[in-house]
Amino acid sequence: MPRFSPEAERVLRPAGWFPGRQVETGPWRRSLRNFPWHAAADEFLREFGGLRVDISGPGITCAREPFEVDPELAVGEEGRFEELSELFGCQFSPVGETGRGEFFLAIDQEGILYLLAAWALRLGPGDPAVEHLVSGVVPEWLDPPERDTR
Repeated sequence: MPRFSPEAERVLRPAGWFPGRQVETGPWRRSLRNFPWHAAADEFLREFGGLRVDISGPGITCAREPFEVDPELAVGEEGRFEELSELFGCQFSPVGETGRGEFFLAIDQEGILYLLAAWALRLGPGDPAVEHLVSGVVPEWLDPPERDTR
């Protein structure tokens, strides 16, 4: 059974993705030492790091937007990532951006992909999240968890 839909393959392959793709993540780990870094970020970036996907047009439930998998696009936004990580109780690592810089792409320690701005939108786990980006599926709006203020 194929890993991605034919449409996702048609979009990802010209951007440089292929099954078994592996890129070195060490330079990103070193330049992003002020951000959370975990195994899920490393695994995602090994396979998709450096891809620039130029898509547009109608999608399944929202417009398809270009995205780039380059965590260094978040340099200078350490405070935002720290604040949102604390607010949502996870460790958001930057992996890129989408919508021509409107949103950062982030991944948590469980391998869930998100769109981040001043809020968080959940795309889902790895492969399904990539499918959602390619096919234009509206991500899930996240409300911060209730905090015990006792």
